Amino acid sequence: MERLVIFTRYPEPGKTKTRLIPALGAEGAAQLQRKMTEYTLKQAQKLLKMRSLSLEIHFSGGNETLMQSWLGSEWVYVPQATGDLGERIQSAFKQGFLEGMEGVMIIGIDCPDLNCDRLSEAFETLQNNDLVLGEAEDGGYYLVGLSRYLPQLFQDINWGTSQVLPQTLKIAESLGCAIAQLPILGDVDYPEDLKIWEKAIMSYEL
Repeated sequence: MERLVIFTRYPEPGKTKTRLIPALGAEGAAQLQRKMTEYTLKQAQKLLKMRSLSLEIHFSGGNETLMQSWLGSEWVYVPQATGDLGERIQSAFKQGFLEGMEGVMIIGIDCPDLNCDRLSEAFETLQNNDLVLGEAEDGGYYLVGLSRYLPQLFQDINWGTSQVLPQTLKIAESLGCAIAQLPILGDVDYPEDLKIWEKAIMSYEL
């Protein structure tokens, strides 16, 4: 069994998508967080019809009751671990492999071009690699998948900088990992990125 983990945040105004508040306002930024999470979950639901997967939603902010009333009670909700992004990712991978998963993939909700077909391709690629990375245009990654637990990949990384991907690749190479990289895609982090979301939604609705 393989697992897909979606990292998201409960859409509370002023606490989510804060870098977009200058363009959208606190309420608008929270609404975008809500819509992007729902869009990502729909892509995951499509994937579940194609592959046998365990799907978990790892959240910060809010609580399980709020998450269920928002996205539905049929999903598994897990509060994100404490610590920096690396510690939270590492914890999600550790739990997945402790539960016997053969592959675990983690995505956020910031990359609307990461659709069902690309997710399916990523899982296929993971069959023959230790590490699958989807490079984001800002130097981070929009997807990380492992076929075995490698906690070193998430330690001593300058999170939130353009060094995330190069540092991760350097560690992976030092561990002798078989690495696959997916096409570069854009994240929606800043006001100038909103066009990525608008384009993706137009394509999705056609």
